[in-house]
Amino acid sequence: MFVFLFRNFKMALKGIKVIELSGLAPAPFAGMILSDFGAKVIRIDRVKEMMTVDRLARGKFSIALNLKMPAGVEVMRKLCKTADVLIEPYRPGVMERMGLGPEILMKENPELIYARMTGFGQSGAFKSMAGHDINYLALTGILSLLGRKGENPIAPINLLSDFAGGGLMCSLGIVMALLEKAKSGKGQIVDANMVEGTAYLGSWMWTSRDLGFSNRERGENLLDTGAPFYETYKTADNKYMAVGAIEPQFYRQLLKGLGIDEDDFPDQQSQDDWPVMKRHFSRMFAKKSQAEWCQVFDGTDACVTPVLSLDEAPQHAHNRDRQSFLTNTKGEREPAPAPVLSRTPAKVRDMCQPVIGFDTAAVLKEIGYSDQDIKQLENKDVIEVGYPQSHL
Repeated sequence: MFVFLFRNFKMALKGIKVIELSGLAPAPFAGMILSDFGAKVIRIDRVKEMMTVDRLARGKFSIALNLKMPAGVEVMRKLCKTADVLIEPYRPGVMERMGLGPEILMKENPELIYARMTGFGQSGAFKSMAGHDINYLALTGILSLLGRKGENPIAPINLLSDFAGGGLMCSLGIVMALLEKAKSGKGQIVDANMVEGTAYLGSWMWTSRDLGFSNRERGENLLDTGAPFYETYKTADNKYMAVGAIEPQFYRQLLKGLGIDEDDFPDQQSQDDWPVMKRHFSRMFAKKSQAEWCQVFDGTDACVTPVLSLDEAPQHAHNRDRQSFLTNTKGEREPAPAPVLSRTPAKVRDMCQPVIGFDTAAVLKEIGYSDQDIKQLENKDVIEVGYPQSHL
């Protein structure tokens, strides 16, 4: 991966200015994607807020602005007049009540792309309800498919709805709107919500039902831990290996690596034998450590890989070769931007999380505020200005 190897190149979104109202998870992730690929993303933080749990702000600028005051709303409107994109994470109606709805901001800036990141969308019976990833996932039907036999459905942390169906889909909508604006010169509203984004992400779950992949109860099917050749297994050192040997040619290599004679074993697709086969695989994997199984399967087509922890993943040989993880200013590892573009690759502007209000003065000067104006706004608690010694 070539994230830091280039210094004088034009990134894909260079020149795009994004205003992101502070939030958690999906909206910050959408903003981080845009920032990683060259957009200038300005996060609007609240005043009187010493810290935030948002950890998806690398490369972003921060201004602290009091949107409960008319003067703060006026600053926000002025910011949006010069912006290409606005990302807002509030429930429907909140922006309108603040005087910052699309009918106002897009009238003042017809080229503005107004991205609305919500859980349930701008309309519908649930539009004003609170919710989290698990609730949005439940409403899509996808959660009903996830889990082991005889157990409750299991939400895979907050990955699917918050980040895949939410933030990633939002960023995709923004990029498509930017592409269209290059032709029409007009902005538009992006109604990104986690229910529809996650359902769309799971399109194959609907369109493949006639193939018989999920016609049994949860936990008894090909891809939901029902099949012995699509499962995780504990090793002798209490670690795990992931097995995904679906195709017959890959399955044969799995059996070979495990030392199992195919002729003495039930047929791969004999679903009635799957529980017995799974118990046998469990006994086999328990005989060696994870490292020993890696020596057996690395470089083969058995589709067997180690289950790595967050600390282990950046150290894996493949990920090191690809430079798939970056090191932030605290010495911690985090994923590099993806996908890799050959001519305009991503480059993270700054690996540290911005201090709230650190860029307030600089950003306001860019849109015409003088030092005196900024001081007056600060004295009236309309804005706050951060200081370098607080920059972590």
